[in-house]
Amino acid sequence: MVEPLVLVHGGAGDIPESAVEGKLKGVRVSVSRGYEVLASGGSVIDAVQAAVQIMEDLPGFNAGHGSVLNLDGEVEMDAIIMEGADLKTGSVGAIKNVSHPVDVARLVMENTPHVLLVGQGAKRFANDMGVPDVPVEQLVTESAKKALESARTHKLAGSTELGGVGTVGAVAVDCHGHVACATSTGGTSGKMVGRVGDTPLP
Repeated sequence: MVEPLVLVHGGAGDIPESAVEGKLKGVRVSVSRGYEVLASGGSVIDAVQAAVQIMEDLPGFNAGHGSVLNLDGEVEMDAIIMEGADLKTGSVGAIKNVSHPVDVARLVMENTPHVLLVGQGAKRFANDMGVPDVPVEQLVTESAKKALESARTHKLAGSTELGGVGTVGAVAVDCHGHVACATSTGGTSGKMVGRVGDTPLP
């Protein structure tokens, strides 16, 4: 038997001192939620999905509701989820108007013969599966607007130098040694419309 384990990360990059406490609190809530799922009999897939959902809900992370903006000032997100036992994977790229891209990634994994859906195709699939639309205004934060303005001013569009504390993720191992992982990101501030990064690629 293996000791159950959940690990999360809240992004990489230079985190301003003023944001450290909030990010630490967020990752603690995230890892606690993932472990609760495992402890209550949930699967490793359930655990990593739940952990990432927490960070997608918190505006201090570059995922879901805290995502950075593309050149048009819109939120386009990437996410992936994977089971270790058979490497079954689902992912989405440049998806708009959803709260939890990781949820749509799991739906791709479990309900299609495909690995990756992008853009309008991913959005249409999400709607067909009952995922509700979220107005873009609910996803855009003031810090994301400021990061985009800085990117434009300093000609750093698409750079990780601004708004670069990117991809969040989680890994879980259950008592049987089963492993799963999930990641989610808003990408880079000022990226070109339709840009898909490496996050959703297996």
